[in-house]
Amino acid sequence: MNLDLYKHIYLLGIGGVGMSALARYFNAHGKQVSGYDKYKSPLTEKLEKEGISIHYKDDVSQIKTEVKEVKSTELLVIYTPAIDDNNTEYHFFKEKGIIPVKRSQVLGMITRQSYTIAIAGTHGKTTTACLLTHILKSADIDCTAFLGGVSKDFNSNLVLANKGNIVIVEADEYDRSFLSLYPDIAVITSVDEDHLDVYEDKKSLEKAFLKFATQVKQKGFLLVQAGVKTEFEKPDAGALMSYSATKQADYYAKNIGISNNKTKFDIGVLDILPGMVYERKITNLQIEMPGKHNIENVLAASAVACFLGATCDNVQKAISTFKGVKRRFEIHLQNDKITFIDDYAHHPKEVKLTIQAVKDLYVNKKIMVVFQPHLFSRTKDFADEFAESLSLADELILLEIYPAREKPIDGVSSKMLSEKCTIENEVCSKQELISVLQEKDFQVLLTLGAGDISTMVQPIKELYN
Repeated sequence: MNLDLYKHIYLLGIGGVGMSALARYFNAHGKQVSGYDKYKSPLTEKLEKEGISIHYKDDVSQIKTEVKEVKSTELLVIYTPAIDDNNTEYHFFKEKGIIPVKRSQVLGMITRQSYTIAIAGTHGKTTTACLLTHILKSADIDCTAFLGGVSKDFNSNLVLANKGNIVIVEADEYDRSFLSLYPDIAVITSVDEDHLDVYEDKKSLEKAFLKFATQVKQKGFLLVQAGVKTEFEKPDAGALMSYSATKQADYYAKNIGISNNKTKFDIGVLDILPGMVYERKITNLQIEMPGKHNIENVLAASAVACFLGATCDNVQKAISTFKGVKRRFEIHLQNDKITFIDDYAHHPKEVKLTIQAVKDLYVNKKIMVVFQPHLFSRTKDFADEFAESLSLADELILLEIYPAREKPIDGVSSKMLSEKCTIENEVCSKQELISVLQEKDFQVLLTLGAGDISTMVQPIKELYN
């Protein structure tokens, strides 16, 4: 499939963070881009301002006439797995003989002729990819990056290269999407049980990651978080190395501490690959993102950057200026009343790490967590784990489950989850949240979730400003 032959690109689910990056990519390359999404959002509004036509009702009549009438050889229809099986627009194109392709397949096509760096893992992909992009750009190593979140350094989820052939992508394990990629460099940040609607169990998930690792090209570089309990093989004539903030590894963190709400640490290196510009240690690094998982994101990004020619000085300077990622431990308020932090955490491991990081940073302060569960299936599969993680907070408000692509499951609700938690908690709707918060007394507010809880950030800021 030659992407250059397509004049029109139509995206079903264009508002998703991965899909919107593709929309921007094709728009920047002179294609006519349009699409459908179920919900209007700040992201879709930005796409429309960039000249991309979007409608918000599953209705064939709203598809632009030139898209419906264009030759099938000149139209590429891309869809996200989140699109409903009964979507009428999807079936309209199929009946015309145009087979919609998955976002992951298109990423595979884009990267086929590029030097590809794929960041995989059940957590940590987006922060690691944003860090790596920032380090490389700061070191004048040009790259294109498809990011799973909005980088504050570039104010976008897409970064385009002016020159060069390096492409950074997030390798998504959902629906086995990452098996469309054949990278030169792969990072595996974590392999925690998730997506049990796709994988039978953790063993099945691990097999998929092992298969992904075998797709690293000859003479490639595979970098794996040392705590991942799976046996990876190094690429032919290439390298397999590890990193960790807590375990013995090729790249490791030491002298970890917190000062003035910043995490400080040094990087140590046990072994260095031939040709790498890497000293035995990088000292005096500091980041505003707390938690050892974020230290590990820095370790992974810096190791890959140095493999590509960045110097230790490049790494140190870039880390000191890294602005972060929207909805990844994003501090919105810090005043005499409260500290308000918003984060994307939606898996029990992520929730646990984020709450623990807040507790380490704000010792002896009362922490209120507002959590919006994401997906009925995930809530059902990990109810006990969620309850354990959420109970690390001092008090909890649960919003109703954000269904995304799913239908309700009998017996699965936020009330069910509430009853499993061991701390004071209550369930409310998103619309009731502000009035519920007005009755609460706390010093740190942490909102968590991957659904539309982010729409409450502005009302919360207005409440406490």
